[in-house]
Amino acid sequence: MKLPNADKATVARAKVLDYLLAEAHPHGRHKAAFFTRFGFSRDAWQTLASALVRHAGEHQVGRVEDSRFGRRYIIDGVVTAPDGRRPIIRAVWFVETDEDTPRFVTAYPLEGKKA
Repeated sequence: MKLPNADKATVARAKVLDYLLAEAHPHGRHKAAFFTRFGFSRDAWQTLASALVRHAGEHQVGRVEDSRFGRRYIIDGVVTAPDGRRPIIRAVWFVETDEDTPRFVTAYPLEGKKA
């Protein structure tokens, strides 16, 4: 199955700038090193946000986890980077109970995996 309502998927600016591309963030700094290695940058943060939305629309949901707050969707697959390479990532999306908009939670590399 694909991410429900992937066409409505949103990636918050703060998730990209203050987390995924934040070199000083205690948890995000390793992700920032990964994503910048493939040409993503803080100056063009929308490029990463758009790539994450495309990733959600292009790949199958690998796992669904329910909670009392909503449903989490885990998606693995390649993401097209600005430098043309296609690293494999895992992205997590969340849809709150009684909502239909997938909201981006996190993404990280799945190094060692082949596309």
